[in-house]
Amino acid sequence: MNNSIKHIFCASLLLILSSQATAFEFNTVQPNESSVSFGYTQMGVPMDGKFNQFSAQILFDPDKLDKAQARIDITLASIDTGVDEANEEVAGKLWFNTKDFPSASFVASGIKALGGNQYEASGKLTIKGRTLDIKTPLTFQATGANGQFDGAFVIKRLDYGIGEGMWRDVSAVADEIKIKFHLAVKASPAKK
Repeated sequence: MNNSIKHIFCASLLLILSSQATAFEFNTVQPNESSVSFGYTQMGVPMDGKFNQFSAQILFDPDKLDKAQARIDITLASIDTGVDEANEEVAGKLWFNTKDFPSASFVASGIKALGGNQYEASGKLTIKGRTLDIKTPLTFQATGANGQFDGAFVIKRLDYGIGEGMWRDVSAVADEIKIKFHLAVKASPAKK
């Protein structure tokens, strides 16, 4: 009987310790393992690209969603469409106007659980001085102290003044732009 009590006590202690060990606050973004990319249609042909420079701050504990925070700042001149001439064109005044508006930002105002590893983040996206509310579905996967967020959402470029003058013609470049993100994060033990 004594051995049975010891086994039950040890098993209970292991359960308590393992549940405490998995309580993490994900708060350090790994930039070299993260990406922000986009897809669009030009003259009916699907195209894609990415931004080579961005920073992100995350504070995420799946058990404390009311305290979650996220901010992503993108250096717009770091756009990479795969063609140097196109990169120069979209950095110009008719597109991103990176001289006057060097960065775009997303600041989360809340996140809610949708079940399983599915979430929805809401917040404000600012591009070229225009700020609009957006919602983006995302997934979160964690293995110990390593995690990753993946998500995508669609914006209408004309809502942000991206592509002015002759570029307002959506038959040349579609209005819908799909933004995709992958953020690799590391965690520290959650604060009590």
